[in-house]
Amino acid sequence: MTRIFVTGGTGYIGSAVVQELIAHNYRVLALARSQAGAEAGSVHGCGFTAKVIWSIVREAASNCGFGLIAPHDLRRTCARLCHQAGGELEQIQFLLGHVSVQTTERYLGCKQRLQNAVNDQIGLEPESA
Repeated sequence: MTRIFVTGGTGYIGSAVVQELIAHNYRVLALARSQAGAEAGSVHGCGFTAKVIWSIVREAASNCGFGLIAPHDLRRTCARLCHQAGGELEQIQFLLGHVSVQTTERYLGCKQRLQNAVNDQIGLEPESA
């Protein structure tokens, strides 16, 4: 049986995804923001609370010789690495689950360069009269 870890597995969309995965014989581990969410998620799979994730990240950071690292630091690092690798803001927005691309821009500390739009460089401007 294949195991899958789902963040937001007890949310509106995540819970539907978890149900579908379980229906297809996947073993699902879901991250929940609260104990109540973890308990609600246990109907569909196994829930993790934020406290469990904190403990895992803290132990792994300590084993690697790093200082205190929060789970959110890992999320932000993943997003920035994706952006540096050329990932589009909309892809990173989807990965992070942000409703607005402006939230993703603030998260990454960047802005879309609308003054230098990519389509301005394809050479389809009309010839001047």
